[in-house]
Amino acid sequence: MAEERMAAGLESLKALIVEDNTHMRSLLRALLNTLGIKDVGEAIHGQAALEVLRERKIDLILTDLAMGPIDGLELTRHLRNDQNSPNPFVPIIMITGHTEKYRVEAARDAGVTEILAKPVTAHNLFARITEILERPRAFVRCDSYFGPDRRRHQDDELHTGPWRRA
Repeated sequence: MAEERMAAGLESLKALIVEDNTHMRSLLRALLNTLGIKDVGEAIHGQAALEVLRERKIDLILTDLAMGPIDGLELTRHLRNDQNSPNPFVPIIMITGHTEKYRVEAARDAGVTEILAKPVTAHNLFARITEILERPRAFVRCDSYFGPDRRRHQDDELHTGPWRRA
């Protein structure tokens, strides 16, 4: 029942798929449509995505990690940190087959909101979108990072010492 209510709420979202592979773009569009998201734009790389983002408001980005000339990491860094960013707070789901620890950490450190490993399923995509909508993370700005708080769970009871961050 809750999943049906959530799916009904997805209809108003505007998504952008940034993916250089035509078949993967088609698959992601079909999955988003199945989840109720009908307003879906497409871009074949990060530069094209920036052009789309300057022209229209987007609520959610699904981006591939590896593509050129601007890959998903560079796109994310640009959106999060550039003075002329069209939307530094837009949720970004990085979809990748490259799930080595250093790549996942690089995506996290660039400011990606969620990471989804290929092969993508409707269930996993729905879970990531639900996480973004139902439990949005606060954004953090410091000298070396701007993006969603990298700590998913903040359990204040576990950190009660005198050096606990406020």
